[in-house]
Amino acid sequence: MVNILPPQAVNLRDLIDQFGIQLVEDEQFFREWQDELPELTDLDKQLLDKVKAGYINLLNYPPLLENVIRMSVLDPMLFIGDFYLAPFYVKAETSVEIVSEDEGTIIRGKMDTLVLRDQFWVMVIESKKAGFSIEEGLAQILAYMLCNPYPDKPSYGLINAGGSFIFVKLVKAEVPLYALSDPFDIRRRGNDLYTVLRIMKRLSQLVVLST
Repeated sequence: MVNILPPQAVNLRDLIDQFGIQLVEDEQFFREWQDELPELTDLDKQLLDKVKAGYINLLNYPPLLENVIRMSVLDPMLFIGDFYLAPFYVKAETSVEIVSEDEGTIIRGKMDTLVLRDQFWVMVIESKKAGFSIEEGLAQILAYMLCNPYPDKPSYGLINAGGSFIFVKLVKAEVPLYALSDPFDIRRRGNDLYTVLRIMKRLSQLVVLST
Protein backbone atom coordinates (compact mmCIF):
# COMPACT_ATOMS: atom_id res chain seq x y z
CA MET A 1 0.00 0.00 0.00
CA VAL A 2 1.36 3.39 -0.99
CA ASN A 3 1.44 5.99 1.79
CA ILE A 4 0.74 9.53 0.49
CA LEU A 5 1.85 12.35 2.79
CA PRO A 6 1.58 16.13 2.51
CA PRO A 7 4.96 17.82 3.12
CA GLN A 8 3.54 19.46 6.25
CA ALA A 9 3.17 15.99 7.81
CA VAL A 10 6.76 14.95 7.07
CA ASN A 11 9.48 15.13 9.72
CA LEU A 12 13.24 14.69 9.48
CA ARG A 13 12.99 11.09 10.67
CA ASP A 14 10.72 10.32 7.70
CA LEU A 15 13.26 11.80 5.26
CA ILE A 16 16.12 9.89 6.86
CA ASP A 17 14.26 6.58 6.84
CA GLN A 18 12.64 6.89 3.41
CA PHE A 19 15.27 8.80 1.42
CA GLY A 20 18.51 8.47 3.42
CA ILE A 21 19.03 12.21 3.70
CA GLN A 22 22.05 13.26 5.78
CA LEU A 23 23.14 16.51 7.44
CA VAL A 24 26.66 17.70 6.54
CA GLU A 25 28.37 19.70 9.28
CA ASP A 26 31.61 20.36 7.39
CA GLU A 27 31.39 24.09 6.71
CA GLN A 28 33.24 23.66 3.40
CA PHE A 29 30.18 21.89 1.97
CA PHE A 30 28.11 25.08 2.03
CA ARG A 31 30.41 28.06 1.57
CA GLU A 32 28.06 29.84 -0.85
CA TRP A 33 26.28 31.73 1.92
CA GLN A 34 29.58 33.21 3.13
CA ASP A 35 31.89 33.72 0.16
CA GLU A 36 31.86 36.47 -2.48
CA LEU A 37 28.59 38.05 -1.41
CA PRO A 38 27.64 41.03 -3.59
CA GLU A 39 27.39 44.47 -2.05
CA LEU A 40 24.05 46.24 -1.68
CA THR A 41 23.28 49.71 -2.94
CA ASP A 42 22.26 52.52 -0.59
CA LEU A 43 18.75 52.24 -2.06
CA ASP A 44 18.65 48.51 -1.30
CA LYS A 45 19.54 49.25 2.32
CA GLN A 46 16.95 52.02 2.64
CA LEU A 47 14.23 49.72 1.32
CA LEU A 48 15.29 46.87 3.60
CA ASP A 49 15.19 49.24 6.57
CA LYS A 50 11.56 49.97 5.65
CA VAL A 51 10.83 46.23 5.40
CA LYS A 52 12.24 45.72 8.90
CA ALA A 53 10.30 48.67 10.32
CA GLY A 54 7.09 47.41 8.72
CA TYR A 55 7.54 43.94 10.17
CA ILE A 56 8.25 45.29 13.67
CA ASN A 57 5.11 47.41 13.40
CA LEU A 58 3.02 44.39 12.37
CA LEU A 59 4.12 42.53 15.50
CA ASN A 60 1.95 44.99 17.43
CA TYR A 61 -1.14 43.61 15.67
CA PRO A 62 -1.17 39.82 16.18
CA PRO A 63 -1.76 37.24 14.92
CA LEU A 64 0.89 37.58 12.20
CA LEU A 65 0.03 34.75 9.83
CA GLU A 66 1.86 33.18 6.91
CA ASN A 67 0.32 35.30 4.14
CA VAL A 68 1.00 38.51 6.03
CA ILE A 69 4.64 37.52 6.56
CA ARG A 70 5.00 36.82 2.86
CA MET A 71 3.45 40.16 1.87
CA SER A 72 5.42 42.20 4.40
CA VAL A 73 8.86 40.54 4.19
CA LEU A 74 9.37 38.00 1.41
CA ASP A 75 7.59 39.74 -1.45
CA PRO A 76 9.44 43.05 -0.91
CA MET A 77 12.78 41.22 -0.69
CA LEU A 78 12.11 39.41 -3.96
CA PHE A 79 11.29 42.79 -5.53
CA ILE A 80 14.39 44.52 -4.13
CA GLY A 81 16.56 41.58 -5.23
CA ASP A 82 15.22 41.77 -8.83
CA PHE A 83 13.77 38.25 -8.72
CA TYR A 84 10.72 39.46 -10.62
CA LEU A 85 12.95 40.51 -13.56
CA ALA A 86 14.40 38.37 -16.38
CA PRO A 87 16.06 35.90 -16.33
CA PHE A 88 14.07 35.04 -13.18
CA TYR A 89 10.39 34.67 -12.57
CA VAL A 90 8.38 33.67 -9.53
CA LYS A 91 5.89 30.83 -9.65
CA ALA A 92 3.85 30.41 -6.48
CA GLU A 93 1.96 27.41 -5.10
CA THR A 94 3.84 24.94 -7.31
CA SER A 95 2.82 21.28 -7.07
CA VAL A 96 5.60 18.82 -6.27
CA GLU A 97 5.83 15.07 -5.76
CA ILE A 98 8.62 12.79 -4.55
CA VAL A 99 8.50 9.00 -4.36
CA SER A 100 10.75 6.96 -2.05
CA GLU A 101 13.09 4.41 -3.60
CA ASP A 102 10.87 1.48 -2.65
CA GLU A 103 7.81 3.47 -3.84
CA GLY A 104 6.18 2.94 -0.48
CA THR A 105 5.85 6.62 0.36
CA ILE A 106 4.81 9.56 -1.81
CA ILE A 107 5.17 13.13 -0.57
CA ARG A 108 2.82 15.38 -2.49
CA GLY A 109 2.01 19.03 -1.93
CA LYS A 110 2.49 22.65 -2.93
CA MET A 111 5.36 24.93 -1.99
CA ASP A 112 4.77 28.51 -0.96
CA THR A 113 7.05 30.27 -3.43
CA LEU A 114 9.47 29.00 -6.05
CA VAL A 115 11.94 31.20 -7.88
CA LEU A 116 12.84 29.70 -11.24
CA ARG A 117 15.28 30.31 -14.06
CA ASP A 118 15.09 28.17 -17.19
CA GLN A 119 13.46 25.43 -15.13
CA PHE A 120 16.35 25.40 -12.66
CA TRP A 121 15.51 25.94 -9.03
CA VAL A 122 17.12 29.04 -7.57
CA MET A 123 15.60 28.86 -4.12
CA VAL A 124 12.53 27.54 -2.44
CA ILE A 125 11.04 29.94 0.08
CA GLU A 126 8.86 28.48 2.79
CA SER A 127 7.14 31.11 4.95
CA LYS A 128 5.82 29.96 8.30
CA LYS A 129 3.63 31.66 10.90
CA ALA A 130 5.32 34.12 13.21
CA GLY A 131 6.25 32.37 16.42
CA PHE A 132 7.07 29.07 14.69
CA SER A 133 10.68 27.95 14.88
CA ILE A 134 12.77 27.33 11.80
CA GLU A 135 12.65 23.62 12.63
CA GLU A 136 8.95 23.68 11.79
CA GLY A 137 9.80 24.27 8.13
CA LEU A 138 13.05 22.33 7.70
CA ALA A 139 11.69 18.88 6.87
CA GLN A 140 9.04 20.43 4.64
CA ILE A 141 11.48 22.48 2.58
CA LEU A 142 13.89 19.53 2.27
CA ALA A 143 11.02 17.40 0.98
CA TYR A 144 10.32 20.03 -1.67
CA MET A 145 14.00 20.33 -2.60
CA LEU A 146 14.28 16.56 -3.04
CA CYS A 147 11.82 17.01 -5.91
CA ASN A 148 14.40 18.99 -7.90
CA PRO A 149 14.44 17.27 -11.33
CA TYR A 150 18.08 18.30 -11.94
CA PRO A 151 20.08 15.99 -9.66
CA ASP A 152 23.43 17.18 -11.03
CA LYS A 153 22.79 20.70 -9.70
CA PRO A 154 22.67 21.73 -6.04
CA SER A 155 19.47 23.39 -4.93
CA TYR A 156 19.13 26.14 -2.36
CA GLY A 157 16.36 27.05 0.02
CA LEU A 158 15.39 29.81 2.39
CA ILE A 159 13.13 29.26 5.38
CA ASN A 160 11.47 32.33 6.85
CA ALA A 161 9.85 31.66 10.24
CA GLY A 162 8.47 34.98 11.40
CA GLY A 163 11.49 37.24 11.73
CA SER A 164 14.04 34.42 11.48
CA PHE A 165 15.79 33.16 8.36
CA ILE A 166 18.06 30.26 7.48
CA PHE A 167 19.48 29.03 4.17
CA VAL A 168 19.59 25.39 3.10
CA LYS A 169 21.71 23.61 0.49
CA LEU A 170 20.82 20.18 -0.85
CA VAL A 171 22.90 17.97 -3.15
CA LYS A 172 21.09 14.97 -4.61
CA ALA A 173 23.89 12.42 -4.69
CA GLU A 174 23.46 8.68 -4.11
CA VAL A 175 22.77 9.79 -0.56
CA PRO A 176 21.04 13.22 -0.43
CA LEU A 177 23.18 15.66 1.57
CA TYR A 178 22.11 18.95 3.10
CA ALA A 179 23.63 21.74 5.17
CA LEU A 180 22.42 24.92 6.85
CA SER A 181 23.69 28.48 7.15
CA ASP A 182 23.80 30.38 10.40
CA PRO A 183 20.38 31.75 11.38
CA PHE A 184 19.54 35.42 10.83
CA ASP A 185 17.01 37.40 12.84
CA ILE A 186 15.23 40.64 12.02
CA ARG A 187 15.23 41.61 15.73
CA ARG A 188 19.02 41.88 15.96
CA ARG A 189 20.67 45.27 16.12
CA GLY A 190 21.43 46.60 12.69
CA ASN A 191 19.56 44.85 9.93
CA ASP A 192 20.15 41.15 9.21
CA LEU A 193 18.01 41.54 6.09
CA TYR A 194 21.08 43.08 4.43
CA THR A 195 22.95 39.79 4.74
CA VAL A 196 19.90 37.71 3.82
CA LEU A 197 19.47 39.65 0.57
CA ARG A 198 23.20 39.47 -0.22
CA ILE A 199 23.06 35.67 0.13
CA MET A 200 19.93 35.50 -2.04
CA LYS A 201 21.72 37.49 -4.73
CA ARG A 202 24.84 35.30 -4.50
CA LEU A 203 22.90 32.06 -4.84
CA SER A 204 21.05 33.40 -7.86
CA GLN A 205 24.39 34.38 -9.46
CA LEU A 206 25.71 30.85 -8.99
CA VAL A 207 22.66 29.35 -10.66
CA VAL A 208 23.00 31.69 -13.64
CA LEU A 209 26.71 30.84 -13.99
CA SER A 210 26.02 27.11 -13.90
CA THR A 211 23.57 27.20 -16.83
